[in-house]
Amino acid sequence: MPDIAAFMAAGSKAMFGFEPYHILLAAVGVAIIAAYWLPRFLSGREPAASALLVLLGMATFAFVPGLPPALSPLTSPRIWEFFAELCVIIGLFGTGLRIDRVLDREQWRPTLRLLLIAMPLTIAALTLFGWFAAGMTLAGGLLLGAILSPTDPVLAGDVQVGPPLEGGEHPVRYALTTEAGLNDGLAFPFVHLGILVAAAGGISAGLIGHWLWLDVAYRIAVGAGCGFGIGWLAGMIMFDWPGDNPLSQTRSGVIAFASVLATYGLTEVLEGYGFIAVFVAGLVLRREETEDRFHRQLHDFSESLEHTLTAILLVALGAALPGLWPYLDWSHALIGLALIFLIRPLLAWGSLHKTGLSKRERIVTAFYGVRGIGSVYYLAYASHHIELVNEETLWATVAFTIVVSTVVHGLTAGIAVEQATQDPEARPDPAAPQKS
Repeated sequence: MPDIAAFMAAGSKAMFGFEPYHILLAAVGVAIIAAYWLPRFLSGREPAASALLVLLGMATFAFVPGLPPALSPLTSPRIWEFFAELCVIIGLFGTGLRIDRVLDREQWRPTLRLLLIAMPLTIAALTLFGWFAAGMTLAGGLLLGAILSPTDPVLAGDVQVGPPLEGGEHPVRYALTTEAGLNDGLAFPFVHLGILVAAAGGISAGLIGHWLWLDVAYRIAVGAGCGFGIGWLAGMIMFDWPGDNPLSQTRSGVIAFASVLATYGLTEVLEGYGFIAVFVAGLVLRREETEDRFHRQLHDFSESLEHTLTAILLVALGAALPGLWPYLDWSHALIGLALIFLIRPLLAWGSLHKTGLSKRERIVTAFYGVRGIGSVYYLAYASHHIELVNEETLWATVAFTIVVSTVVHGLTAGIAVEQATQDPEARPDPAAPQKS
């Protein structure tokens, strides 16, 4: 017969052993709640919590005893790649679902200028800046430019259009939303180019030809095609098949997550760009039964998932910062500052010439290109596929840029965009609900 007294004594000793895992769960939970709660003492606005999530993540791992070591992207890039990938694809799908108007050519003009002019020029500027100012290799500068160039669909909630069926598609919000929805996928060819140049040790005509047909033409076409086809099929399944009992009647938002996984996975199997596919799938799905409130439920479910994963990732980024700061020097910090305060604003401002935006609208659209989770994914992806030179410095530069962006953009974007959308020179939002 077991010694019950000895068993109880051992159990009492173990009662307050404080498992590091449970301390971690409690600390992260408290940090996330505090990040959303504390700003409400200062403002009645919905708080932009991203900067506080990073700060509290750093403070939590610095001052809470008993926590396991912070998870470093230098030692565990695959875990960072996986979480960032999930955040981005869910955010892109939700962004596609937000957009009520798609077939407005005038509305798309600023977006196309930002994608086709501002983004490639931003990549080129960052490449040259990293090459000459920071002493990077050409491949390293190109990779850094591709990693930092896309704006973020995940952290830019304050500047995006409203949820489905609610309008709010002012030209500024529309441009920033659709730009963030597409440029994460359109930056991928340049990430691949940087990887190819690094692997080959230089640029050649054959390498550029291979890159143009495979990484640019084929993969973009497959991504857009799969997104359109799967989005249409998902719309039929949710709203039309079978006619008397479609999936929309279940009102289950988990269908949104399943749609994201199916779209992204199938597109990647065909070697297309899954980021483009999930955004296009959201756009196409939104066209099916456009007035059905189920779109709002799909959007709200995907947004909740996106916010949950993003909050965890930002706390983890804050925790990892102390281990990255020693690798950040002034020249690489200057890259991040130049991108946020000089390169993006000037190039985007120039690209928006003659797009119909007022002066204030152009300024706000040009400045509020939020950097975030997409950059984490791209760097983790690159480090998984090739051995990077000065990988520590790249991570430190990207982390610094994200922190500055979350602080500068996160704390000011809501007010700035609100003022721009009330600009007396601005055109009215035709999708906004009208008073009777």
